Amino acid sequence: MSYLKNRVVVVTGAAGGFGALVCDKAASLGARVVASDVNEAVLQETVKAISEQGGSIIAVPADVTDRHAMQDLAAAAVDQFGAIDVMLNNAGIMPLAFYADHKAASDAWEKCIDINFKGVLNGITAVHDQMIRQGRGHVINISSIYGNYPTAGGGVYGATKAAVIFLSESLRMESQGKIKVTTIRPTGVPATGLSSGVINPEAVSGLLGLNTAAYMSKFEAAEAGQLPAQMLDINEIEYFALDPSALADQIIYAMNQPWGVAITDMTVRASGDAYLL
Repeated sequence: MSYLKNRVVVVTGAAGGFGALVCDKAASLGARVVASDVNEAVLQETVKAISEQGGSIIAVPADVTDRHAMQDLAAAAVDQFGAIDVMLNNAGIMPLAFYADHKAASDAWEKCIDINFKGVLNGITAVHDQMIRQGRGHVINISSIYGNYPTAGGGVYGATKAAVIFLSESLRMESQGKIKVTTIRPTGVPATGLSSGVINPEAVSGLLGLNTAAYMSKFEAAEAGQLPAQMLDINEIEYFALDPSALADQIIYAMNQPWGVAITDMTVRASGDAYLL
């Protein structure tokens, strides 16, 4: 059964990565999707492709760091579809760096705080009143295993993701019985493009510890076509790195529930990954 049929789903960071995949999968289940991203050109291409497949979807460009733009996004969703049932706060960047890298990282860190923390807060407050008026709603926030515990090289990024967990839990406490709240904590998802924001590639060692060299060698082997087939097969226990579509499937799973069932916290990882937290 698709509980998503006719639900209005708003997705930020929807132009690519698993944001675009969630839009596609939600639309295929009958949801009415409002896709938003700061990259208007790519967003329009994504929405056009889903619409041509028969999906009910509109594009509303918005910058999550702009509180007023997010309020306008929510208003556009209500104007078009009459409600906001689900809000997926997905937009984010990952500027991993050590404190010694501050000269190179400071601008990216400020942007990270604005997008990953303030952007989620703006998304929550943009839809809060509408969901309360409706008497029900669902907010899904993308955090990370980096938010579980401090790591070297992940101080700022991890702090923003820990903040997402705090925002989510406090919203859940304040709105039980009116707004469902889900926190998604993915491990590494290489193909999403998040890694392009990394300032110092060595900073990932904080999350891998003694596994760093062995795990990174698997990525090198995969690029060279030398990794054992079972490590690339999602049906095998040795599957080593999560595909964006697999993460999108789990977000959809949390979303595609009856109103009376709330999946509040979900960690999604490849069964053979080497992350410690």
